[in-house]
Amino acid sequence: MTDAQFYLRIALLSQVVSSIVFIGVLVYMWFRWIVPVVVTAQERGNAQIAEAERHRDEVKAAVQALHEEIESARRDAALIEQRAGEHAEHERLALLRDTQDAGERALTDAGKELQRALTAARVRLREEILGRALTLAREDAQRRAGPPLDAALVAGFVNSLEHGSNG
Repeated sequence: MTDAQFYLRIALLSQVVSSIVFIGVLVYMWFRWIVPVVVTAQERGNAQIAEAERHRDEVKAAVQALHEEIESARRDAALIEQRAGEHAEHERLALLRDTQDAGERALTDAGKELQRALTAARVRLREEILGRALTLAREDAQRRAGPPLDAALVAGFVNSLEHGSNG
């Protein structure tokens, strides 16, 4: 082997060794500085994804709870509406009953008042008829009675007294 070939071979080996060293340094730098950054970035990304998934699950649970609350509120509203209807019907029946009772009392009171008015009217009618009858009787008595009847009555009374004292 000649010197030129020897130097050429050394140059070639030198380039191979330097390439291997360069690749080794690149690998060392890759694992020393770049991989930790990439791994940290990947872990941070995974943590963000996990946090987003957790937040999504919480939101889904909150939405489900809200749906359940809405359904519960609808049931409550239906029950309130039913109770209000029942209460209104109860109140209507109680008011109707009270009104009927008041009407019956008013009718009974009116009947009693009518009886009192009829009794009072009968009394007034009796008094009026009696007054007219007395007036008619006086007028008739004045027409029939006169001095001859007075004399006959006085004579009859005197005779009854005489007979009573003799007897």
